[in-house]
Amino acid sequence: MAEKEGVCAVSHSNENRSIKPHSVAVALLTNNRPNDLSRVLAALASQSVPLGDIIVVDTGATPAAEEICSRHAQVRYVSSHSNLGGAGGFSLAMLLAIATGAEHIWIMDDDACPEGRDCLQTLLAAMPHQGLQAVSPIIVAPTDPSRLAFPYPNKGAPTYDRKQIEQTPFLPSFAQLFNGLLIHKDVFFVVGLPDMKLFIRGDEVDFLLRMRQAGIQFGTVTGAAMSHPPGWGEVNKVTKRMQALVPEGDFKRYYFFRNRGYLARRHRRIRSFLVDLVGYPLVFIVVRRGDISGLRQWWSAFWDGLNYRFGPPR
Repeated sequence: MAEKEGVCAVSHSNENRSIKPHSVAVALLTNNRPNDLSRVLAALASQSVPLGDIIVVDTGATPAAEEICSRHAQVRYVSSHSNLGGAGGFSLAMLLAIATGAEHIWIMDDDACPEGRDCLQTLLAAMPHQGLQAVSPIIVAPTDPSRLAFPYPNKGAPTYDRKQIEQTPFLPSFAQLFNGLLIHKDVFFVVGLPDMKLFIRGDEVDFLLRMRQAGIQFGTVTGAAMSHPPGWGEVNKVTKRMQALVPEGDFKRYYFFRNRGYLARRHRRIRSFLVDLVGYPLVFIVVRRGDISGLRQWWSAFWDGLNYRFGPPR
């Protein structure tokens, strides 16, 4: 798949730039997961690099989340009585984090968690060293940290093996967003915010593609890690080098398939479009043994995306 490369308009340079204490604000999204929220806030408090404000946007408006946030002096709790989705919630959290005056924004949702006290320090150190404007850690499964929660490219095929991917210290122009993305605030003025109309499942891919097109220097540092529940249950293997994701539940499936159709057209992802046209019929007819209902559901949602059909959240 070919991506258009542009000229980055970000004016700052990371070279020889020292990272000031409290120059990192956190944009954290939560939705009715109090145990996860408690865990990630404790992990943030233990980071070896001092943090500035921690912006927690609660799209579920849950009393438990507000009470948990009140225990942490650095946390600014923001309640939304409308479900903004992942895209809208992250956009709000990012804007509020930028408004704090921090140089860098560290982005995550509540079921992500930094691995170790030096996760942020490792990411910050990589930015001037690699000349980056944004950097991500690898994402590992909390129940088995030796496995990656999501696939990473390795010699032309996806891999979930952590040791395998750690053999390459840096993966340029690739990241599994938004869990643990550290980004300079100026990037948002070039790339913009997550696209709210995508709601969930696809906004992170859209943001990554926009970073590539804008010429933003970013990538993944394999020496830093975040844990996050894996997406293994969604994987349907078609061939050794090809797999298709089918989310669990009609709600997630619709947005995932619709947004893939939209992204294929919006970003002219010809390869992705052709792979989907071949892969998903094979998944539903062969792998899932004649799941005609699933096939129809995929095509209906995918067609909506291709035709830019958006509406209020379902």
